[in-house]
Amino acid sequence: MREITLSQAVNEALAEEMRRDPTTFILGEDVAEAGTPFKVLSGLVEEFGTDRVIDTPIAEPGFMGIAVGAAMTGARPIVDLMFGDFIFLVMDQLCNQAAKIHYMSGGKLNVPLVLRTNLGATRRSAAQHSQSLQALVAHIPGLKVALPSSAYEAKGLLKTAIRDNNPVVIFEDKLMYNDKAPVPEEEYLIPFGVANVLRQGSDITLIATSSMVQVAEQAAALLDRDGIRAEVIDPRTIVPLDEETLLASVRKTSRAIVIDEGHQSYGVTAEIASRLNEKAFYHLDAPVLRMGAMDVPVPFSPALEDLTVPTAERVAGNARRLCAGEMIHAA
Repeated sequence: MREITLSQAVNEALAEEMRRDPTTFILGEDVAEAGTPFKVLSGLVEEFGTDRVIDTPIAEPGFMGIAVGAAMTGARPIVDLMFGDFIFLVMDQLCNQAAKIHYMSGGKLNVPLVLRTNLGATRRSAAQHSQSLQALVAHIPGLKVALPSSAYEAKGLLKTAIRDNNPVVIFEDKLMYNDKAPVPEEEYLIPFGVANVLRQGSDITLIATSSMVQVAEQAAALLDRDGIRAEVIDPRTIVPLDEETLLASVRKTSRAIVIDEGHQSYGVTAEIASRLNEKAFYHLDAPVLRMGAMDVPVPFSPALEDLTVPTAERVAGNARRLCAGEMIHAA
């Protein structure tokens, strides 16, 4: 099977869906000739023109409002939000309008809208361009939230999102755009709410999202050397969340660590750990441990920034201690 980058996979998904459905269009800052700062959309404006790949002013609330209105009246807009940190600027349109219109209209209106944005630190982009804010929107009923962890996942989840009649927020890790993975040339979709078990294990479950999936796989390889068999699971979507796959794994291994690049407090790790503790309590040999980013603004300094997010070595170290029966408290 061919290997392509995550950037190419996203580009392919968008092009395929825009060819399939003429009501689909893209709007955002620098999406046309520039192809976004990460060059993810390069070439799309040449094929589809500026009526369907629309450069907007630096006015996130305005173009998000346009997208919500377009979705309500029959189009399928894809909003490109340059950095995930800018999601604060569109929260009213996204959370008060898009997420609630179907319910408030008694099911008469749908908002088939996709918001594409990114997450991730360690790119030396400082505190206002390095946040991972997926928990923020996962908190809002009416929104679906997807976190692709590879080129394969990015293409399949994005195509599913574009065809969904609900508003979907997709967070791509900005450090992974050049990472390659096998991606079929034939069409495929990845259903929401179906986790991916990447590695079978018997001693501990590592549940990881987005960029942290690679960290979990690396940690599992380190643990293998010590004879500890870690199961690695990528939930793919945190809304909807595939609880059954996660619970089945934890009931088998009796220990779990949840890893996410969002801030630790009140985040994705807390929610998943809480559900596992509630629903698999009598199968656990230790409390579920969560590992997220430090609760600090992301530093610009490389030496400091690298300390703020989980690493394979730290995940493996915590896993060893859990398997040895030590009590560990999230920090």
